[in-house]
Amino acid sequence: MEKYTEFKQISLPKLNNLQPRLESTCLKLMEEAGELAQAIGKFRGMNGEKVDLKEQEVIELISKELLDVAQVAVSMMFVLEEEYAINIKEKVDDHIEKLVKKGYIKLEE
Repeated sequence: MEKYTEFKQISLPKLNNLQPRLESTCLKLMEEAGELAQAIGKFRGMNGEKVDLKEQEVIELISKELLDVAQVAVSMMFVLEEEYAINIKEKVDDHIEKLVKKGYIKLEE
């Protein structure tokens, strides 16, 4: 694979104290995405409630909820790998290639 101008990597662990299934993991992903949306909605004042949190506190909450979403998404990839023989590295490489084609990532020259 070619190098990219900027490439940060976030590694999240495979959870070894759970036995997730595809359906339960999908439901958990939707739950966590809802919690992220709620945190963003409160930060933007979209729900009509008065927010007593400082901006930095809300940003911290958003980052925590976003990592929960990411962890569940990664867990779902592990389920696909283990139960359906999906090659995660191949899928990630395909995803990066798609991002390059769409112009979201520029190759180093």
